[in-house]
Amino acid sequence: MKQPLKPLLLFLHGWGFDASVWNDLRGHFPPQDTLAWDLGYFGPPSLPALPSGRPVLAIGHSFGLLWLLHRRNPNFSGLVSINGFTCFTQRPDFPAGTPPRLLQRMHARLPADPAAIVTNFRARCGVTTALPAAPITERLSEGLDALQNWDERGAQITAALCGRQDEVATLEMSRACFSQTQILWHEGGHMLPLTAAAWCARQLTVLSDRLS
Repeated sequence: MKQPLKPLLLFLHGWGFDASVWNDLRGHFPPQDTLAWDLGYFGPPSLPALPSGRPVLAIGHSFGLLWLLHRRNPNFSGLVSINGFTCFTQRPDFPAGTPPRLLQRMHARLPADPAAIVTNFRARCGVTTALPAAPITERLSEGLDALQNWDERGAQITAALCGRQDEVATLEMSRACFSQTQILWHEGGHMLPLTAAAWCARQLTVLSDRLS
């Protein structure tokens, strides 16, 4: 009997990062079983076509989840959040969101010194390494617009890997975006792909096996 195809793990990073954020996590899987898209915050975007006929488990970190939900690719067999959210900016029916003034301030200051804005944000996430290249203001600005305006609450996801000490996708935000049956909690902050790669890999293995 022919064995079912293993899902391809498709990874998408968040705002202010690039595909390299997944390197540690992808190292837990065979190279042929993973693919990472790049939104182009530090160079040309890279979104290779998905192989036909193979199931895809999409994994979005932070804004990467919101981007994947907004694009609504019907070929995904499942969608996993890591430190992600279905809505980010505070609104009357979403008090757990980030106050709009914080994003508006970043937006206003971005053209003058994009490197400082991105570096400060990454430091808030716990990442103090140098930027991979000069940031591209136009694409970062588009990302901030999306964080302010996109609302994908109600979209279906497979699971949400959340950090209890996450200062970006806070505990309150996670609980407002996902059901208790979807959330898998871990002691950690906003960069679980870096700080808890082995734990994330174990969760993804279980979820991937369910789709095989």
